[in-house]
Amino acid sequence: MNNELKFKNGKFKIMQIADTQEKFPLNPDTLKLIKLAVEKEMPDLVVFSGDQISGYSPCFKDNTLEKVKNVISDLTAVMRAYSIPYTATFGNHDRDCGISNSEQMEKIYKKLPYFIYSESRSSADTATFCLTVKSSDGKKDALALYIIDSNAKEPDGVYSPVYKEQIKWYKEKRDELKKVNGNYIPAIVFQHIPLPEFYKALKRCSPFKKGRVEAFFSHKNEFYVLDDETISKGGFMKESPAAPDINNGEFEAFKEKGDILGVFVGHDHINSFVKKVEGIDLGYTQCCGFNTYGPGSKRGVRIFEIDENNPENYKNYTVTMEQLCDYKPSKPTLEFILSHAPSSVKQVEKYVKIFLCAAATAATMYFLTRKRK
Repeated sequence: MNNELKFKNGKFKIMQIADTQEKFPLNPDTLKLIKLAVEKEMPDLVVFSGDQISGYSPCFKDNTLEKVKNVISDLTAVMRAYSIPYTATFGNHDRDCGISNSEQMEKIYKKLPYFIYSESRSSADTATFCLTVKSSDGKKDALALYIIDSNAKEPDGVYSPVYKEQIKWYKEKRDELKKVNGNYIPAIVFQHIPLPEFYKALKRCSPFKKGRVEAFFSHKNEFYVLDDETISKGGFMKESPAAPDINNGEFEAFKEKGDILGVFVGHDHINSFVKKVEGIDLGYTQCCGFNTYGPGSKRGVRIFEIDENNPENYKNYTVTMEQLCDYKPSKPTLEFILSHAPSSVKQVEKYVKIFLCAAATAATMYFLTRKRK
């Protein structure tokens, strides 16, 4: 299809879908949420921001490519039905199926109707590219969308930062757009894993404060909450940002020229909020998928409404399953488990340690009681 995106009467609407993290076969509730959200909002572009599949699932063990094709085709079917362009980058779990991100991009995504993309950063980084949205009159680029593959985990289990080569690519693309259009182009970034600076959007608190979440890795033994203003706007945070410990300067690069309006991520399924940090909106979009842990009926998508003449004051909001319908899980037992499951390996490790400590204490007390008798 024609890859050109364009403002219509000065307006452009984007839908971000984060963490469908689907398996084969798909959970019908995931498809229902996407369908209802698309039909309600009718966006001009849909952006999948990574972890479209749970690549680690045993369901992908055999006939992997065909099964991944089927899942992605089903997830994007409603966009094709309404002739809505869509694009995607990858998360840390897509490649777990054994098929590289680049191979998935070339053999699956690019072959689907209405999937749009532009020249990628490199053949090994096909899910890092820039889409531009033309002005209503088609004479200039009015908005840039940086779609960035934020990589996966290092051998030590900590998430990789966006690579320095990717940051260099962004700067070059930013300057190239300025040269063509005469000014820096207002832009929004979509990637999967949050930047380390997402911690600046939070308030550190005591381990006893209501609503706190415990952090790990370089923030081990620290606790955080959202501020009251962010919560009043509908934001919620039920797990700490699983951000890289290493900071390669991505956020600093985004601040340099004032072109980046916001950076929006997924990854941490039960977080959904937007907070301005040093002039840039840092936003989480909760997961959309019902075959993975999530915030129950608050699973949803994020909508962006951009005015061509005032892009800096763009609007964004979430649309959730509970807003779209009278939600009744198609798989209630699975939904109960996924709504109460630990959100990370670190949390599982903590619970196991607590259990073992409690068991050891109980055994010691039992032994001492028996000895006294």
